[in-house]
Amino acid sequence: MDQQAKPSVTVTDIEAAERVIGIDQTAAERALVVAGLPQQISLARARRAYSCDLSMAPATVHDKNMAPATVFDPRLPGFVMPSGGPLELPAQVTALPADDAAIAFAPIAAQIGWLRARTLTATRLTRIYLDRIERLNPTLLCYACLNPGALDAAAALDARAARHDWAGPLHGIPYACKDIIDTTGIVTDWGAEPYIGRLPETDAIVVRRLREAGAILLGKSSVGALAYGDLWHGGRTRNPWNPVEGSSGSSAGSAAAAAAGLCGFSLATETYGSIVSPSTRCGTVGLRPTFGRIARTGVMALCPSLDKIGMICRHVDDTALILSVINGADASDAASFDARFGGNLGCDLATLRVGFFPADLRGDGALDLDREMLGHCRALGTTLVECHRPDLPYDSLVSILMAEAAASFESLTLSGRDDLLAWQDVDAWPNQFRMARFLSAVDHIQLDRLRRRVMMAMHEIFAGIDVLIGPSLAGPMLGITNFTGHPSLCLPSGFIAAPSRIADTLAGTKTAPDARRHYVPHSISLWGNLFDEAPMLALGRALAARLMLDLRPPTA
Repeated sequence: MDQQAKPSVTVTDIEAAERVIGIDQTAAERALVVAGLPQQISLARARRAYSCDLSMAPATVHDKNMAPATVFDPRLPGFVMPSGGPLELPAQVTALPADDAAIAFAPIAAQIGWLRARTLTATRLTRIYLDRIERLNPTLLCYACLNPGALDAAAALDARAARHDWAGPLHGIPYACKDIIDTTGIVTDWGAEPYIGRLPETDAIVVRRLREAGAILLGKSSVGALAYGDLWHGGRTRNPWNPVEGSSGSSAGSAAAAAAGLCGFSLATETYGSIVSPSTRCGTVGLRPTFGRIARTGVMALCPSLDKIGMICRHVDDTALILSVINGADASDAASFDARFGGNLGCDLATLRVGFFPADLRGDGALDLDREMLGHCRALGTTLVECHRPDLPYDSLVSILMAEAAASFESLTLSGRDDLLAWQDVDAWPNQFRMARFLSAVDHIQLDRLRRRVMMAMHEIFAGIDVLIGPSLAGPMLGITNFTGHPSLCLPSGFIAAPSRIADTLAGTKTAPDARRHYVPHSISLWGNLFDEAPMLALGRALAARLMLDLRPPTA
């Protein structure tokens, strides 16, 4: 339609639109709306003529000014940034195993010790992982592509080690990088058909920090297309514990690769469960730090007020080590903050007050494994505190996510290229982006005000506790803490017998027709105060030591 043509809107159109957005007006009110809407529509069309998103732009384009002018800050007035202090991790001294698989599954803290002692080389460790990738990736589909320079990087680090020239704290540790995080000269196509072959010319800030610390990039771990689910242009990423089912998403490959021993650790991101969900399914430890703690420069933007970078590992201590390296702000990410990270992860747990919500442990989806975690916390000497939330429409906040995501990929929707995406369903991005066009701007502002109220509620709860514990996917805490920015640690808590799970939605996971039950991991989640992850990590490592779970999948 001609941009200058006057839009033709009738009272009948308005009445139909009211049913779409859930309001009711009188005939007189509709007549006034019809009179005023042409100007409003013209303004919207004028704006659409100028694309505010870069999703269709070449990968070389980096315009930091395209971020929203309104920046989310999780800190309420009066917030005092924790001092952090130095990171204290209890020492781990173990002999180098003879078995390559045992080396692959070892904590990276132990691998670092072997590398520093020169009983293990970066080249051997990298080859161990590459051999495992060659054997298992055809089944798991957890790597989208490999870094052809990984062995060269390892050899260069070994040459430096021979001179006692250590690159940094992660010297020689190989890792997987989620495929929405830019890597120079290595395809980063966001798992999505419209962007196949996208080749960045610069590294994301976290990739640069890891390289400077001595970590070795093995390759790009598969991601559900545009950071949703586990279906990408190469297929469906599989759960190492049950390859019949997907690994969940969107950090699908990051979790599967870590669980199957195909990397030392993996970089991941979360907007609304993308670390927690695949970590739960694959039996990995997923850390989602406080919103804004890690700069997102060079990472695909989905929802600027929600996107967070984290890591998926096999051991709690490893998450702390990685966070200590990639922590920090960057000028190109207006929503990033300079906040020290540290603390004693071997602290006296008797000093910790651990909160829980009884309603979440009794509610739909909560399991006996979840409730048993309170007994473990009590046995570790913590003080348990019963907490209660105000009754608020927490689930409605998801419309913020939908609006931001639709805005980030508006060009994809308006151009019709969303039809290229393989997943076309009610819950899939193409339909969610289209539905978001019918969200009310007024409702959006009110949702932002509700978000503030939820932040205040969480502030009041954390005033009396150090850590919260509860079901990872049952109850509203996954959504609440993503919108408030509080950090989360997803920790394997045991095993359950479950039928294969295939499709992902923002509300949960659909069960496949195959009802055979499989022995798969389950998880518990811990939540910490803003910019104060150490107490949460201390409790997590103590719980892991107490549970002593064998988390090596049978397929690995």
